[in-house]
Amino acid sequence: MLGVIVLLQSLVLAIAGPVSSPEYLPLRVAEVEGLFAREGLRVVLRSTRAEPGAAEALVQGQADLAATSLDAILRFGPRSVTQGPRLVFGLTAVPPVALLVPTAQTGIVRSVNDLPGTRVGLSSPGAPEQMWFGWLLARVGLSVAQMWVVSHGSRGLITAVQSGDVHSGLVHEPAASRLLAEGEARLLVDLRTPAAVAEAIGNATLHAAVFARVDRRPRDRDLGAFARAVLGAVERIGAASAEDLAARLPRRLVDDDFPGRLEATRRIYLPDGLVTADQIRETLALIRAHQPLPVTSRVPSPEELLHIEPLRRVLSAPAGR
Repeated sequence: MLGVIVLLQSLVLAIAGPVSSPEYLPLRVAEVEGLFAREGLRVVLRSTRAEPGAAEALVQGQADLAATSLDAILRFGPRSVTQGPRLVFGLTAVPPVALLVPTAQTGIVRSVNDLPGTRVGLSSPGAPEQMWFGWLLARVGLSVAQMWVVSHGSRGLITAVQSGDVHSGLVHEPAASRLLAEGEARLLVDLRTPAAVAEAIGNATLHAAVFARVDRRPRDRDLGAFARAVLGAVERIGAASAEDLAARLPRRLVDDDFPGRLEATRRIYLPDGLVTADQIRETLALIRAHQPLPVTSRVPSPEELLHIEPLRRVLSAPAGR
């Protein structure tokens, strides 16, 4: 009996770090659950230390796809007309954070308008969520310059909120939900889900996505297979128990916070991976307002940046195909 040799299409995917980032969990789940292989793909995941690294891997030709932020792809990714970036799958609207007020400070900070002159805690200098925070302030006529923004580190920020050493803090999940559940903080602004972001910011936005280079873009049939695998992984994340997923994931991805992080992660993804030109347009305005893009950057129009036709075909295909 003759054996059948199945040749899998090989793709290299650079993923922004740290490895515990919930934005990129579906890509790791798709690998360990065999969802890429089921779609006829051999996807090699290469983790980078931060968002710029994944964007640089794409521009240097070290990866076929890069999972990183829109901000990083515009600042550090392909800049020439011939290499320009193309978005093939949307992941999240913003970094999953919430602006919390320590219980001890609720008498001072009741709304965003009370923030001038107060201490606002961040996890790190220049953290991605600071961009959305600046946009949130601008909507009510305020600026970051009117308050004292202090970096504490992720664990230090949690302690600062618990002790009331800051008047407010932009806290990542799952710590934000835990502080709220334990009554140690009050929710001032919720940025943890796409719907919450649209309500807080006033418009839908985009943070993390998967990008290709226009001159090295994988075939549409492979991008469709990739999209099916990632959609399956998002569905798996939404339904699986923490124990089931932890048993399959590499140990470096699973820590004591994993059950809480998974619970919070289930809600953060953009519906069906779809991104609109309006989402990109709003986010571009936000990016430019936060920090001007390099003068050498050629920023594609929102319509030009999108290449989601393969994803749309997957979503419109009859069930079971």
